[in-house]
Amino acid sequence: MDAAISLDEAIDLTRTGDIWIFRGRSGPDRAIQALTNSPVNHVGMSVVVEDMPPLMWHAELGKSLPDMWSGTFQRGVQLHDLRDAVHVWAHRYGQRGWLRQLEPSVSRPMEDLALKTVARLDGTPFPSSAQLAWRWVRGRVPHVAPGRRDGELASSVLETAYCAEVVAVTYEAMGLLPRGRQPNWYDPGRFWSGDSLKLCDGFTLSDEIAVDIPAG
Repeated sequence: MDAAISLDEAIDLTRTGDIWIFRGRSGPDRAIQALTNSPVNHVGMSVVVEDMPPLMWHAELGKSLPDMWSGTFQRGVQLHDLRDAVHVWAHRYGQRGWLRQLEPSVSRPMEDLALKTVARLDGTPFPSSAQLAWRWVRGRVPHVAPGRRDGELASSVLETAYCAEVVAVTYEAMGLLPRGRQPNWYDPGRFWSGDSLKLCDGFTLSDEIAVDIPAG
């Protein structure tokens, strides 16, 4: 996590499927880091299509930014202007940010699958703290999620979702992750380079690139 680029450079570089990870120092942030044995506590995914500004697809409790899909302020699963989202996580939540680039770039059909997942999941509620902790524990047990048929997309059975689940089920829908794991097997630390997450069909994620986020 040593190389650093400006936020402008990161936004210019990012493409659909790139991963943004964040690390904070608050009590809840450190609890998530300790629980997942990783230095990060939040994850989002870039969505960069046509002439729209780069967007971040993630989930959070707050509703400080307008959701670009619904046009409203909402909690839970959200699609935000990427620059604004990074500023919120840096300055409101006091977190450092890194970019991991997906290689090679995704195809147009894969982007379309990502947008279909946005349409299905946008506005899905964020789980309560108790639900979040219990689901993470259950996610350590290797079996197909209750109510989910083998091969069924995970996004079709989510009633609530936290950040890592959103990224994971979107990756699954795009064909970047194999189907079969419970969505709650994924936590922010799974998307840190220190983990051993394997992608499909020759896709890889780069090491973390530190992003220098300007004040204000």
